[in-house]
Amino acid sequence: MPGAARRIRPGRSTVLTLVMLLPFVAFLAIFLVWPTSTVLGRAVTPGGDLSFASMRRAVSGPYRTSFELSLRLALLTSLIGGVLGFIGSLALRGVTRPRWLRSGIDGWAAVASQLGGIPLAFAFVAALGTQGIVTKVLAEIGWDIRAAGFAISDFSGWVVVYLYFQIPLMFLVMSPAVEGIRRTWEDAASSLGASRLQFWRHVGIPVLAPSLLAGFVLLFVNSFSAYATAYALSSGAGQLVPLQVRFVLQGNVITGEEDLGYALVTWTILLLVSALVMISWLQRRVSRWSAR
Repeated sequence: MPGAARRIRPGRSTVLTLVMLLPFVAFLAIFLVWPTSTVLGRAVTPGGDLSFASMRRAVSGPYRTSFELSLRLALLTSLIGGVLGFIGSLALRGVTRPRWLRSGIDGWAAVASQLGGIPLAFAFVAALGTQGIVTKVLAEIGWDIRAAGFAISDFSGWVVVYLYFQIPLMFLVMSPAVEGIRRTWEDAASSLGASRLQFWRHVGIPVLAPSLLAGFVLLFVNSFSAYATAYALSSGAGQLVPLQVRFVLQGNVITGEEDLGYALVTWTILLLVSALVMISWLQRRVSRWSAR
């Protein structure tokens, strides 16, 4: 009997696991699979017939320019935010005193990485807008940022605002990985005659490479898909892809292009999925290389 019970338990465990997974599977089906499949279907079947006219239109003319602008913004803020966030995590590695410093920075990073939308846009408009406090202070000391080409409602302004949440997000992603670099590894490398630069070049960076790649793609997706902040900064006149999707889905298209918004979303999904697949492939390659 005990042996029979032991034989039964694995099956019961499998059934129990499947039952526990049902709510999660249902959640994914309702809020991810169903909406995504609906969007994909509407994109390639405008009017009920199979056609790729909407897909072609979504990457031509002004919409192609929107994708190029969104890609530039996402790549630039991901690179700058990723580098600065990584440097910040390195600078605070192992810092324990004063005690409030690390906890305070971690708390700010957690809040700032999730801050966005109207509150963040309003804060930057109040600081760096035409009549912003910082703008006026800089003008008083002889630096006119508007004459230098900076505008909070333009590409340069978007970059500054996006970096506010991109940098702390990368800091949060990289801090655990950086803390995992053991001091004993550095001591061992130093005892063998390696300099600090050589240690990070041949040991530290290769070990952290998968986390760096994951952080970069997270920042890229986060920037490309951001909507509320860009909309508030540009007063709805921006040409980023998320803003174009809203504009199109509101019905601001000519007759016969009612499904153009679904095509824009489809291209966005394909682009982000391609980025995830590429980063996953790179992570496997880097992990295989660093394990040698």
